[in-house]
Amino acid sequence: MTLDELVAGFRKVATASVADAVDKVAGKSGLLSHEIRPRINENKIVGPAVTVLEGPTDEFVPPQHALDAIDEADAGSVIVISTNGKVDVAIWGGLMAAGAVANKHEAAVLDGGIRDIVEIRRDYDFPIYSRTVCPGTTLGRAKTLASNIEVDMGGVIVHPGDLIVGDIDGVVVVPRQHAEAVLEMAQEIDMREAEQAKLIIESKSLRDGLARYGRI
Repeated sequence: MTLDELVAGFRKVATASVADAVDKVAGKSGLLSHEIRPRINENKIVGPAVTVLEGPTDEFVPPQHALDAIDEADAGSVIVISTNGKVDVAIWGGLMAAGAVANKHEAAVLDGGIRDIVEIRRDYDFPIYSRTVCPGTTLGRAKTLASNIEVDMGGVIVHPGDLIVGDIDGVVVVPRQHAEAVLEMAQEIDMREAEQAKLIIESKSLRDGLARYGRI
């Protein structure tokens, strides 16, 4: 299955079903922390991860790896920035959102802070998920260390090319090597839940639905 086919398929399934499918297929959780949540809009996001790692510093340097990723990554990418929990500042702002929109990226997912929310909502409506909101700059506090490497997002490992699926329910990391199997299982979960919900409505019994489908 091509990347475009995978992205189109994941757009049509529930993020909760994707989370359940990752648990079963990959044998581990792909759930990012509930603290990493949408700050700009509630649009569903699906796209391959382009990863950036940041860390603390007292140097006054721009986030070069992140800037390069925004300019150079393929359209449709999700820019994933990790700080390993060590940086409590805004690692994304209005200018980076402008660059991401210009390059037709899908979203940004940040294990750190965002600022310029009013500007981004007003001018770009670009989906951004972040752990915190903070007006403080990275200059003199943090710098980018590397890109296109394995990063830790609060205990969930993200590799370049892993699929990122998210909406108002949260964000799930789908390992690229399992993406097709996860999609197939998520589609099956969606179908069975629709049938179960119909039975519950018709029978007026949640227990009947659980007894037949074994899912809650």
